[in-house]
Amino acid sequence: MIAPSPWVVRHLPLVAAGGRVLDLACGNGRHARLFATAGYAVLAVDRDFAAIAGLQGMLGITALQFDLETGDWPLAGERFAGVVVANYLWRPRLPDVCALLGDGGVLIYETFMVGNAAYGKPSSPEFLLRPGELRAVAGAAGLRELAFTEGYVDSPRPALRQAICAIRE
Repeated sequence: MIAPSPWVVRHLPLVAAGGRVLDLACGNGRHARLFATAGYAVLAVDRDFAAIAGLQGMLGITALQFDLETGDWPLAGERFAGVVVANYLWRPRLPDVCALLGDGGVLIYETFMVGNAAYGKPSSPEFLLRPGELRAVAGAAGLRELAFTEGYVDSPRPALRQAICAIRE
C-alpha cells in the first residue's frame, strides 16, 4: 500500500481530536486508515467499489461508493471536522467540498498542478490545478489558510503539486 502523503500526516494534528473526517476520492484508503488509527471517525468515499472494498468493516471507517462527478451531491448538508482530498480534482465540486467543513473544520487538500505533464499523468489541464487555485478556492469559501505550497516534488515520484491546509473559523 502507498504510504500516506507527508502533507496529510503533517496537518492531521490540526483536525479536532476524535472529530469526524471525510476522505474524499479515497482510493484504497491510505488516509482513511491513517485518521482511523489516530482515533477519528472516518467516512471514506470513492466511486470505485473495488478500491474501497478493503475498508469495509474496518474499525472507525465507514466506506461508501459514490460517483462525485454525476448527479446530485451526495454529501449535501454533512459537516466534518476535517476533509482530506489527495490526488483528485473535480472543479465543479470544489465549493461543495469547502462547504462540508463545520466550525473549526480543517481542509487538507493536495493534488497535481499545471506542468505535471512533463512528469507523467495526470496531464490533462482538466485535472491539473492552476497556480494558486486552491488558495483562491479556499479564500472564496471563507477559509483561513494555514499552509500552502506549490511546485516540484521528487517524492513519491517527480511531479508538480499544489497543496493547502485551511480552516473554517
